Amino acid sequence: MTMTRAALKATAGAIATVGAGGLAYASLIERNAFTLRRFSVPVLPPGATPLRVLHISDIHLVPRQARKIEWIRLLGALAPDLVINTGDNLADLDAVPAVLRALEPLLEVPGVFVLGSNDYFAPSLKNPALYLTSAHDRSTASNPLPTADLVYAFTQAGWADLSNARAALTIGGQALEFVGVDDPHLSYDRYTAVAGRNDPAAALTVGVTHAPYRRILDAMTGDGAGLVIAGHTHGGQLCLPFYGTLVTNCDLDRHRAKGISRWWPGAGDQPSSAAPAGAAWMEVSAGLGTSPYAPVRFACRPEATLLTLTAKPAAG
Repeated sequence: MTMTRAALKATAGAIATVGAGGLAYASLIERNAFTLRRFSVPVLPPGATPLRVLHISDIHLVPRQARKIEWIRLLGALAPDLVINTGDNLADLDAVPAVLRALEPLLEVPGVFVLGSNDYFAPSLKNPALYLTSAHDRSTASNPLPTADLVYAFTQAGWADLSNARAALTIGGQALEFVGVDDPHLSYDRYTAVAGRNDPAAALTVGVTHAPYRRILDAMTGDGAGLVIAGHTHGGQLCLPFYGTLVTNCDLDRHRAKGISRWWPGAGDQPSSAAPAGAAWMEVSAGLGTSPYAPVRFACRPEATLLTLTAKPAAG
């Protein structure tokens, strides 16, 4: 049946209205609909006492975002045993004091951190559609941020800087080993500087990276990391219902763009269901923010993650 001109015009108007409504929802509601994800991960030795780890990533904070600041502050009430921050805290030249206010209750908790590209350089205005193309690989080196001020504040609070570094912490009476890299999206990673098999005396080795590029995941898990923590992907930021993530902004497959999955050297695009015995667990956060120039999320709420690390089943 052929539609009349009036019917075509009405249909086009309806589509435009739905599109405008979706954009309004994505920009005004969902990007501020902060949520806490909870996962249990069996990575500790048999019989070990569980540990609660709060993962914060991709805050992309500008000082005016009072709602986000207060929501993050409330996370202190979770009383985590450890905080892991995987970078992209800043989105403004004046954001460091706001980030410290948001994280103030959590800076009293033992923590580790790595940096992301948006801890080094402020975002710039560009066509947001480029995010859906290979142009996402092009990183900017303009608009430098006060990175040193952020790092100084974190380390003065006692958090360990894992930018191409290793650290050891005793949390809840258990020895944990951490290995981290500087931002792979900017090619600042130098894993060779920290490469080596995990400490056999550690209850767990945790790999920490901002951007989950395969070369880093392969190297960390190849050296024996039992858990890898990352951010950067925003969970896709713009997702489709019943399909999920469109892009990951790195070479990670879209099915691992957020949440819990498995990784092992050479995993590539193989599903977690194909994981061999002993494969590492991986948690990728969809993060809490967006670029101020693309303040939208769709079917992908901003999030922080509370991981409960539990004991592996005893060998039968």
